[in-house]
Amino acid sequence: MPIAGGASPNTSRIPRIGIVVVGYGYWGPNIVRNVMERPELRLTGVCERDPRQITEVSRRHPGTLVDRDLDAALADPRIQALAVATPPCTHHEIVRRALEAGKHVLVEKPLATTVGEAVDLIRLAERRGLVLMPGHTFVYSPSVQKVRDLIREGVLGEIYFVTSSRMNLGKYQDHGVVLDLAPHDLSILAQWLDEPLVQVAATGRSVFREDVPEIAFLTLTFASGAQANVQVSWLAPRKVRQMIVVGSRRMVHYEDSAADDPVRIYDRGLEFDEPPSNFGEYRLTYRSGDMVAPRIEAAEPLGLELQDFARAIREGSEPRSNAALGLEIVLALEALEQSLSSRGEPVAVQSARELLGAGMPSANGHVAVGDGAGGNGHRSGGNGLAVAGNGSGPPHPPAELPAGARITR
Repeated sequence: MPIAGGASPNTSRIPRIGIVVVGYGYWGPNIVRNVMERPELRLTGVCERDPRQITEVSRRHPGTLVDRDLDAALADPRIQALAVATPPCTHHEIVRRALEAGKHVLVEKPLATTVGEAVDLIRLAERRGLVLMPGHTFVYSPSVQKVRDLIREGVLGEIYFVTSSRMNLGKYQDHGVVLDLAPHDLSILAQWLDEPLVQVAATGRSVFREDVPEIAFLTLTFASGAQANVQVSWLAPRKVRQMIVVGSRRMVHYEDSAADDPVRIYDRGLEFDEPPSNFGEYRLTYRSGDMVAPRIEAAEPLGLELQDFARAIREGSEPRSNAALGLEIVLALEALEQSLSSRGEPVAVQSARELLGAGMPSANGHVAVGDGAGGNGHRSGGNGLAVAGNGSGPPHPPAELPAGARITR
């Protein structure tokens, strides 16, 4: 019987990877549940200091070992990997200790809170030949991957811009709404557009605490000229998770919280006739065609992320959510915070490839130049040249809409 999520039926014959989950707060319970469901992984315990959370682990998972001491896990040879789900300010210290102990690490977003800390972790992982994987779970969403495929296959045409709304009531955190919610949009856009983010601008509002914005408006400019406008907020009456991609041929509406049809493709837009001899002769026409809802395979993104983590450890493959993507997100977040503090002044975003070297993989796992060794001695770091951006139009002729899709007029 095939195993859900695409794992091979022979997986059970291979020794499972021992993994400890560090932190059992907001996201930790989801990681623990998915680790227990993955045939490649073996949950060896949970590391948690909060007595209330320790009690919760015992209630939900009787018999699971819970230890307050991280050093014990780092010294245990049966433990090959850590999944870190602690506050962002703790990431650098915990991840560095794990890498120094020879453990592979999956760390929840963001990889670190500063560019310097992120680079330090990446270089250490490369020297030790270890997998360092940031947990940008949305890049494993089947819906996100469907939109990515539509863009790459030329169904949408040249990408003009993207709008995104990511809002809910809470959860309030000391580091602000940008660090909390914007990594999701940044990682999704990196997957979709597959080109460098070159400039950002951000404005926000701090309602309850000074210097802790609860709402922010972000403008992101990519190398091809494509733009994205992102609204993130903790002050909304209901949860909203939607993005709209506007292309020269079609538009896409992606709504993560939709009960059905999370991806909808619209054959709508407006067009000018061929340039005439003078401006007054321009003719504008509106196009309003079908709406297509492609069939999306159901799968939990976190389970797919853990499967990718296990594959990277076993096979030396480059995970979809790789360290290069993690660094790109941290670079963007640092630039956004700088723009916020300067009341929306545009800020250039440093290139991750220039920071670490031209041979590093891109956010999509492609190698810019070189042989893709990645400097770690055993991981390939990708298998080809980086894909060009979308600025010059679609790479292929107009593609057919997905088979099996639902079409409305």
